[in-house]
Amino acid sequence: SSGINAEYGGLLRLWPKTNSAKEVMLLGEVEEILDIIEPTQFKRIIVPLFKRLARAVASPQFQVAERALYFWNNEYIMSLIEEHNRIILPIMFPSLYLISKDHWNQTIVALVYNVLKTFMEMNNQLFDELTLSFKAERQKEKRREVQREEAWKKVQKQAVNLSNNAATCEPTAANNS
Repeated sequence: SSGINAEYGGLLRLWPKTNSAKEVMLLGEVEEILDIIEPTQFKRIIVPLFKRLARAVASPQFQVAERALYFWNNEYIMSLIEEHNRIILPIMFPSLYLISKDHWNQTIVALVYNVLKTFMEMNNQLFDELTLSFKAERQKEKRREVQREEAWKKVQKQAVNLSNNAATCEPTAANNS
């Protein structure tokens, strides 16, 4: 029981960050572990597992993203995901939503749409809530970005004014003598 949890904890600590081939291999190993995991054990690793999967799905390396998205093709894993969708969907949603709008690889986008569709069918109400709150958060970010740009423009304008004022107020060599 605790053996799988310890093994998975070790896998998380050793997760490759720069070698996509190793990351793809490790995702395969994680899927094999999940194939034999007991639901009570799965419950203990949901949050760290799906935080890691969300990052893998968002990887610019399409092989990593594709391998992570294949977890949704596994019937047993899908049954575990469905049972815990209220925990998993909020973790996965931001990555999936952003990828659906902005990934360079169309195969990944198609796989992400399938996963989003599956989540929508699992829990339509939660899916709608997450969509609305995510869009609202994105609007807030955009407003903050506009405010930041306006603040920088003010600072630049003040710097130019100070620089111009300093140039007109500089004493000349004739005035010093």
